[in-house]
Amino acid sequence: MISELVRTFDYITAFIEQSVADLSDHEMVMQPDGVPNHAMWTLGHMIYSCQGIAAELGSELWLPAAWESHFGYGSEPLPDRGKYPSKSELSKLFTDSTNRLRETLLNTDESVLRRALPDDTLPTMGHLLLQVVVGHNAYHAGQLAVWRRAIGKESTGVFV
Repeated sequence: MISELVRTFDYITAFIEQSVADLSDHEMVMQPDGVPNHAMWTLGHMIYSCQGIAAELGSELWLPAAWESHFGYGSEPLPDRGKYPSKSELSKLFTDSTNRLRETLLNTDESVLRRALPDDTLPTMGHLLLQVVVGHNAYHAGQLAVWRRAIGKESTGVFV
């Protein structure tokens, strides 16, 4: 199951990287009507999510504590370019974070997937990993695709 999670995670990650490759720093924070989650916030949020899942599997935290208030659950995207790292810096952090999570997953024993969690919705670590590594990331990849169209950019590919 872990190899399938990693393969799907890699596919989603590549789609996300492709979705922001042609964007300027200015475009990364555009917020068209009805689509407030701009690319800068989405990448930052996914970086934060990678750290969270890696930490659930025993990895050390690597992001500054302030990252949560900017990109964690319940944070709101801001149109102010100055509130975020540069696109180049964020892209490097995205690559680093996805690589860290990928390596953490690959070094996780399959038995960890059966570890019980205190949540009826996601009762095992396997359920949590499937939801976040695949579901959550695919959800935000889809948001990026919609957001791109809303700022007047063409699709970068088909996400199936």
